[in-house]
Amino acid sequence: MSPVNLNRREMPAQDPALRRQNFDEVALGYALEDAIEEAKRCIQCPKRNCVPGCPVGVLIPEFIKALRDGNLPEAAHQLKVKNNLPAICGRVCPQESQCEAVCSLKKKGAPIAIGRLERYVADWQLREGTGNGKIEGKPSGKRVAVVGAGPAGLTAAADLARMGHLVTIFEALHRPGGVLSYGIPPFRLPREVVSKEVDYVRRLGVEMAFNMVIGRTITVEELFADGFWAVFLGTGAGLPSFQNIPGENLSGVYSANEFLTRVNLMRAFLFPQFDTPVKLGKRVAVIGAGNVAMDAVRVSLRLGAKEASIVYRRSEAEMPARHEEVEHAKEEGVIFKVLTAPTRIIGDDKGWVAAMECQEMELGEPDASGRRRPLPKPGSEFTMAVDNVIVAIGTSPNPLVPRTTPDLEVGKHGNIVADLATGLTSKSGVWAGGDVVTGAATVIEAMGAGKRAAAAIDEYLRDKA
Repeated sequence: MSPVNLNRREMPAQDPALRRQNFDEVALGYALEDAIEEAKRCIQCPKRNCVPGCPVGVLIPEFIKALRDGNLPEAAHQLKVKNNLPAICGRVCPQESQCEAVCSLKKKGAPIAIGRLERYVADWQLREGTGNGKIEGKPSGKRVAVVGAGPAGLTAAADLARMGHLVTIFEALHRPGGVLSYGIPPFRLPREVVSKEVDYVRRLGVEMAFNMVIGRTITVEELFADGFWAVFLGTGAGLPSFQNIPGENLSGVYSANEFLTRVNLMRAFLFPQFDTPVKLGKRVAVIGAGNVAMDAVRVSLRLGAKEASIVYRRSEAEMPARHEEVEHAKEEGVIFKVLTAPTRIIGDDKGWVAAMECQEMELGEPDASGRRRPLPKPGSEFTMAVDNVIVAIGTSPNPLVPRTTPDLEVGKHGNIVADLATGLTSKSGVWAGGDVVTGAATVIEAMGAGKRAAAAIDEYLRDKA
């Protein structure tokens, strides 16, 4: 038996000094030789812990074995059995806390680079144009409405179409993708990758209607009246949260959602070619330390900020962002002000942000999240000069759909109450999944919810005469 290879192949990336000046993809991807050598490290262990470690159950050993053998068409086939959007997942999923976290080689400190291999195979398929969708179920003739063209909605729609149902996605924005298009910057997820993955969903026969605000343009009740047999709600969590500290209404304060939507969806970084500018000064502070905060602070550098800081009330060990995103931010020159909590935003005589008052924190006992609670240090107040403040401390679901849908139960945080195993809501014929149910989570978790709901909807429709 050959010895275990612990030499994990690193992913080449743009030089930090160059990439902070452009919106091109940071991670450059494996070459074929690197992908095959990394695939050879997989010991094809019988436990297959990596498969249940994936929220959509990707057949990881199968696609890696095919890649190892140089059979890229088979690798792509095995990947697509469970995952409709693998080129996206290979880029933005937190594999280090999911499939790679339970890889047998993780105990040795060098798990298989599953996400990087997924990206390689998916990109190969996109280049080759071999990802034509196949309808696997017997046509039912029954129509299903999917509300939201984000990861949950796209996954549910694709699975339902493959099962033989007639699916229409209703999207409030003018293009598909949801958070994939408005939330994640192109240097992490290129727009052409999203477009190509969406095209695959279209080739399955899924129709898409844009600028359709469910609850205003048309209601869920009207969808049923129009002949839809079932409705899946995948509307995400796009309502920003704020700290409710003095000065948050000053000019120059953005929610991360607004800031990233202007840049990612409306192409503000190409102004004046695109006519939605973002006014940004030289000193930017981003409050929060999740992936959205990392995206916002790194975008700020690319828009010309000379100093961009993460301001976070806990220590680096508690940061919810992916380790890779934190490291990339550091390489690009982001300043990390940890154990620091803003208490007030200060404006100038014209109503624009001029400074932010903060207080140092120390960690106490764990709170309900399991992380140590940040406590203010008396007498530690200080002021930092800033031109902009971007608030990235979480989001919640938009209340429009629940308010206009009778009998739809809603939780205390505005989330739609749904069975996590099936997505079934309190309203007959309506399922929901993704961030609208759980609150802001990961792309792959939303996809998993869409997949589970699609299976439940299929069973429901098959039982209907």
